Amino acid sequence: MLVGAEPEILLQRATQKRLEKFAQLRGKIVPTGEFWDVVVITAVDKTQEIAYQQQLSEKLKRKELPLGVHYHVFVDPPGPKIGNGGSTFHVLQCLEEHYGDKWDSLTVILIHSGGYSQRLPNASALGKIFTALPFGDPVYQMLDLKLAMYIDFPIQMNPGVLITCADDIELYDIGESDFIKFDQPGFTALAHPSSLTVGMTHGVFVLEPSSHLTEKTQLEYRSCNRFLHKPSTESMHQSGAVCLMSQSSPSEGMEDSTLNSEYVYTDSLFYIDHTTAKLLLTFYKQMGKLCCEIDAYGDFLQALGPGATQDYVKNIENVSKEESCLVEIREKIFKHLKGLPLNVILLNNSKFYHIGTTHEYLFHFTSDRKLKCEMGLLPNIFSICPKSAEDLEKSACIIHSILSPMSCVAPGSLVEYSRLGSEVSVGTNSIISGCCISTKAHVPPNTFITTLSMRIDGELMYASMVFGIEDNLKKNVTKLSDVHLLHYFGFSLGECLELWGLRISDQLFSGHKSALGLWTVRIFPVCSTLSDSVEVSLRILNSVKNMSPFQLGGLKLLSVEEMLCYKDIEDMLKFRQQLYEEITLQRLKKKSDL
Repeated sequence: MLVGAEPEILLQRATQKRLEKFAQLRGKIVPTGEFWDVVVITAVDKTQEIAYQQQLSEKLKRKELPLGVHYHVFVDPPGPKIGNGGSTFHVLQCLEEHYGDKWDSLTVILIHSGGYSQRLPNASALGKIFTALPFGDPVYQMLDLKLAMYIDFPIQMNPGVLITCADDIELYDIGESDFIKFDQPGFTALAHPSSLTVGMTHGVFVLEPSSHLTEKTQLEYRSCNRFLHKPSTESMHQSGAVCLMSQSSPSEGMEDSTLNSEYVYTDSLFYIDHTTAKLLLTFYKQMGKLCCEIDAYGDFLQALGPGATQDYVKNIENVSKEESCLVEIREKIFKHLKGLPLNVILLNNSKFYHIGTTHEYLFHFTSDRKLKCEMGLLPNIFSICPKSAEDLEKSACIIHSILSPMSCVAPGSLVEYSRLGSEVSVGTNSIISGCCISTKAHVPPNTFITTLSMRIDGELMYASMVFGIEDNLKKNVTKLSDVHLLHYFGFSLGECLELWGLRISDQLFSGHKSALGLWTVRIFPVCSTLSDSVEVSLRILNSVKNMSPFQLGGLKLLSVEEMLCYKDIEDMLKFRQQLYEEITLQRLKKKSDL
């Protein structure tokens, strides 16, 4: 074990120290060299780009971010999806076009944020990078947390690009006197001790043997022989990726650490120096337009290190969509990057959290006592609400919301950016986001509901999507005859459509007719007010729960896909601002009454 104070306490202290340091920079101009020169957020299309720019602008106005920094939103080029690897290529080109020769002297953080977050739909409209977190004043979002956790990186970094994703959290302790240095050529990745089970869904590093045998410290610099992408336990053993637990081994970052004698080092973010960035950009210019999705982790890192082989290029097991050109592009990337070093920084007292699904979101913010302790998460933050319900296992989580004293939110549920009236109750394990529920309502357990403002033919309208927490919004069928294989709240979608008086036809689905699913089915009514839209969507849900008919035939219906096309970001942010002003006023009044 690590010597001195308990690793968890050290991790908590280190996290709080970084958060305090970032809090000091919010709204202040930072001197050159003490923070990132450039912060880049990626967007998947033009509407997402506009949404991100509007939110960035609002955050800067409210002085929630450090000033004197160049913030950019770079949108993927139109055409086929290109994945976060393709986005990385494109961002490098944008940086060169924007900064010319200057970009070779810049420290850049690139946060991959493109995509419509089908596994966490409350982030679909405004983006995962702007997901609210239950701490901070003003409330922190994922962007703030990312910048806070990496606050010490730029000052110890050679010009280059740090590449990370919008939906994960890395917490780490390296001791008082150490720094994480990004000063090596090629690629440099952070590595976290993890169980072999976690390794199966992440990237795993096969380390070169250490040149010196010493007791484990919180921070180690090592070379990587090869990188495995979502490997089997057998593959981890065969390749030599598995480490054995000893007295000095890290254990705090792993589940059931007392039961496991084996662990691996898994990936999170990585850095490329400027020379390597230019090498990638040269490749992109030679390739021209990309025709398939490239993974910045699987397709870049597997080509690196002395032990890298070309075996992975034909492996499409972990590919979300197979395109004919993928194998050819992977082969070219491998040849272009082969021979480059993969340096690894072992963070032996660290934690990696993923917040990309409804289950993860609810667990980490309502039930995960370790994360609550490490980050100082609160059951209610910047809200006016009755004392939230809590049991031994979990609590409710209320963020930036106004709840009537008579309303009730069960433990294990989360309410954000919402207003709930006096006769509203929310069952356990539910997510309520961006909603106004003014009439008597019961939201059943395991429900997800969020309201979107939309601009249709110049008119402001609203629609609320409602799903079960277990519903799979990514699942598609290709034929209308297979629609019954889709499930809504545990019931066959075919049965539900009958209850709602809707006939299965091509017109029932938006978008590509070979991708029929909950994302594209037109079942959500368009309404003229926020509260009406929630009320009618809850009636849709109740008709399924009670197996009672509820006719949707005469209403204008949209799919989630269409709701996002029509979204009115300005009005959604205006609703949040109204809540902000009312909460601030009530807090001031409460303070003056004391």
